[in-house]
Amino acid sequence: MNSSSEGQVRIAVVGAGVIGITHINIIQQEPDCVVAAIADPTPAAASLAAERGIPYFADYVEMLDAVKPDGAIIATPNALHVPVGLACAERGIPMLVEKPIAESVESSLTLIEAAERAGVALLVGHYRRHNPITQKARELVQGGGIGKLTTATGLYLIQKPDSYFDIAWRRAAGGGPVLINLIHAIDDLRFICGEIATVQAVSSNAVRGFAVEDTAAVIVGFQNGALATLTLSDAVASPWSWEITASENPFFPRQPENSYYFGGTEGSLALPKLEFWSYKGEKGWGAPLSCEKIGIQHADPLVRQMQHFCRVVRGEEKPFITGADATRTLAVTLAVKQAAEKGCSVKL
Repeated sequence: MNSSSEGQVRIAVVGAGVIGITHINIIQQEPDCVVAAIADPTPAAASLAAERGIPYFADYVEMLDAVKPDGAIIATPNALHVPVGLACAERGIPMLVEKPIAESVESSLTLIEAAERAGVALLVGHYRRHNPITQKARELVQGGGIGKLTTATGLYLIQKPDSYFDIAWRRAAGGGPVLINLIHAIDDLRFICGEIATVQAVSSNAVRGFAVEDTAAVIVGFQNGALATLTLSDAVASPWSWEITASENPFFPRQPENSYYFGGTEGSLALPKLEFWSYKGEKGWGAPLSCEKIGIQHADPLVRQMQHFCRVVRGEEKPFITGADATRTLAVTLAVKQAAEKGCSVKL
């Protein structure tokens, strides 16, 4: 590994949009890593690099060859994830690929196979898995803490401003909450509850009338027999979404509400407040329930993800979210879109 004289991991960032800048900010605050270069063809990226004194390249291939970073973060538009990832694999550069790993399962597998052939570590940026809240929920649900998992409910009800849709692709098919936002919820459910076997879905564009949906309802069947519902809309004035309730991103004013609910035979769990409901004595609908708030040590999941990526680059840890794992999340999300379009149940 070509590290700096201080032993820092030299990380290149490909794509300096919103999430790319977030990664850059985190790297510059972490003592174990440094921004080796930025690759992005936009004038805004060039200005950002000049302002912060970071080597800048318009072309990512030129950057990889010139800088030879220890690792690379791929935060480009989705269609470029695989081409940039293949370039990293060819050069033996470990990578953190933003979600979704690819636009299709087939292209995702192409990247995974290339990384495996080259012996290059591939980590995917489903960063919520690094949140102590979701990790504690997984421990409780999969460890039997709520008994046998029976149901789960997820809400993504948020109101995107009118200006959000000034960009044309956000009004076109594929630019709505199913493919842009639902993938987070799907990955949350897979991580906490287990593998998904079937999906059913319906969608609507009745609010805005764009070609893309603004609202959808999803039914998920897990391999363990549990069922889940996901209700999502980007046209609702409400506090019930992970973004607004979990305090992960300071851009969203936090509301002290829950957006996920997991029901089991011995108790139920609500997130992100980690409220555990159960009977302490007699069980049944005539007996009183008690609520216990489970304590954890809170931490920024994006910072934890960056620290993990540095350890992956050094060869100290294996990727927490592998390409194969992320591909399963992508496949379920695409199946939701297919189920909504065809009005059918899709088996995974």
